[in-house]
Amino acid sequence: MNVTAIIFAAAVVGGTGLVIGLLLGIASEAFKVPVDEKEVAVRSCLPGNNCGGCGFPGCDGLAKAIASGEAPVNACPVAGPAGAAKIAEVMGVEAGDAVKQVAYVKCAGTCEVAKEKYDYSGLQDCVSAMVTPGAGPKACAYGCMGLGSCVKACDFDAIHVVNGIAVVDKEKCVACGKCIATCPKSLIELIPYEAKLAVQCSSKDMGKDVKASCSVGCIGCRMCTKVCEFGAITVENNVAHIDQSKCTGCGACAAKCPVKIIKMC
Repeated sequence: MNVTAIIFAAAVVGGTGLVIGLLLGIASEAFKVPVDEKEVAVRSCLPGNNCGGCGFPGCDGLAKAIASGEAPVNACPVAGPAGAAKIAEVMGVEAGDAVKQVAYVKCAGTCEVAKEKYDYSGLQDCVSAMVTPGAGPKACAYGCMGLGSCVKACDFDAIHVVNGIAVVDKEKCVACGKCIATCPKSLIELIPYEAKLAVQCSSKDMGKDVKASCSVGCIGCRMCTKVCEFGAITVENNVAHIDQSKCTGCGACAAKCPVKIIKMC
């Protein structure tokens, strides 16, 4: 056995490893990306759902935006007030008042009250059904098709199709906005969790045409606007809509509505 050769080989290997280690150390310092400690701290306060409801590309994107001052500390709808308070503490600012919101489906056209133009046998998906004649099988071109695109989009099991229309579970909804972005008919909007009343219709047709396709659709009669003392309800494009910032929940509009389409949330 040549001991000298073994020692030499070991020395070469060890020396090579030492040189490589030194070069890696130098490279890591030379190409080191600065880490924003606030961004890391903010990211730890976010839930990690990466739902995009905040308008940024996932929780990492939002954390960076908050740390740089481009987004408010309460921008994450999933984290809620508790999460906003933690992020505010990290940023050294006030969290502000965050109003909990939930999704609301503006359609009451269940199987019993909404008419259909034809039997649909295509893909069970609202987006796909939109390309069929009349933008889906329902007689009301603005109504919920009940094919569940919003259900598939929800990561929180907060929306389901019940009797032909999508229905939101307020207790599970985190207002991420995925269902809103998915609905091809723009039937879903965010309203305050504490909202008392909302108009469950989106039809822009004239009253006569509404009645021909759905027995509970808004006919744009404006009787609700005449009894509201707070200017909280208006009729635009033949459909009523409630300004939740003005509504007191008195119920006068709901009581006066002839088709009873203004409902408790």
